[in-house]
Amino acid sequence: MEKTLFDSERKVMEVIWKEGDVTAKQISLILRDTIGWNKNTTYTVIKKCIQKGFIERLEPNFVCRALLSKDQAVQDDTREFVNRVFDGSVPLLFSSLLSQKALSKKCLRLEGSNFRLGGIAPITRAVPSFRVHMRLAVSVVWQKGN
Repeated sequence: MEKTLFDSERKVMEVIWKEGDVTAKQISLILRDTIGWNKNTTYTVIKKCIQKGFIERLEPNFVCRALLSKDQAVQDDTREFVNRVFDGSVPLLFSSLLSQKALSKKCLRLEGSNFRLGGIAPITRAVPSFRVHMRLAVSVVWQKGN
């Protein structure tokens, strides 16, 4: 999908992701109570989400169903951030993160020729060149921290 999910749209989507299929009226009540939106604002944002393909409108009762999963939204946001800030380079992102603070031995486990750092292991399988960059970045940070 890879369309931009703006902050206002994300607020609507968060309600749908949390509640499941929900009426537009219920969304407007929840957002009124949590962030002070009025009904017209909520309906306008819902309509934008429908136009962008993030939400499907079901009848009767204007039920809203998410077509964009939260996981997909996070992936799209991450991809956009890495492209914008790091010119699309995931290794540069992690190198930047790792250079900010030395890793503790507990945080980093070396396992043979591979390493695992939180949820990074799946990325290293998906992007083989990432392993080399991460080994270099981890090596630099490991040396600084010890």
